[in-house]
Amino acid sequence: MSRIQSSDRSARTRHDLFRLAFWTTGWVLTMAVATFGPEFMWSGNTILTVVGIALNLAVGVGMIVANMRHVQELDEMMQRVQLEAMGIALGVGIVGGLSYSLLDVTNLIGSDAEIAHLVILISIAYVTTLVVAMRRYR
Repeated sequence: MSRIQSSDRSARTRHDLFRLAFWTTGWVLTMAVATFGPEFMWSGNTILTVVGIALNLAVGVGMIVANMRHVQELDEMMQRVQLEAMGIALGVGIVGGLSYSLLDVTNLIGSDAEIAHLVILISIAYVTTLVVAMRRYR
């Protein structure tokens, strides 16, 4: 690949990464509004709560599309690293999440299974796999 093509690809990758950061930030903000709005902003108004959740869902779809575009712009090695990290995170999420749910359903844990714990587990699996894979492919 020539230097000009590499520079152009690098600029597109940076632009896609910025777009992904924008959508991810928007999703986190709309998640906060949908979560805390009913209690602190609009006193449980059902219509506003549904609108907040729908907005969060729409922005989440935008974040997914931005992530897909970002991955498509990466070179083959980085795509492979991302695919591996996403695959392991998915597997950990499904296996770990269902096991966690079973612990709750069978009352082997003293508290209710919370989705936040699953999100943390998936995030840790994803980031750990990214770090390991990047070291392996150096």
